[in-house]
Amino acid sequence: MEDTLTLREAYAAMYAYLERLYEVTGSDELGGLLGGMSLLGDGTTADPAAWDDWMKAVRKARTGAVDMDLHLKKD
Repeated sequence: MEDTLTLREAYAAMYAYLERLYEVTGSDELGGLLGGMSLLGDGTTADPAAWDDWMKAVRKARTGAVDMDLHLKKD
């Protein structure tokens, strides 16, 4: 089964996931990241680079260039 999301829906899903992690951890780093990713009234991100970074990640994912395999470090 393959679902299709718009870029905005996928961004919202990522935001919701990170927001949940923030609720669990209280991480200042995640809080800062979420602040920059938040949308302003005009639909742009609070940190202007956040959407550009998101689009770079989307392009990387679309080309299959994201390595999501678990890599265990051997001593």
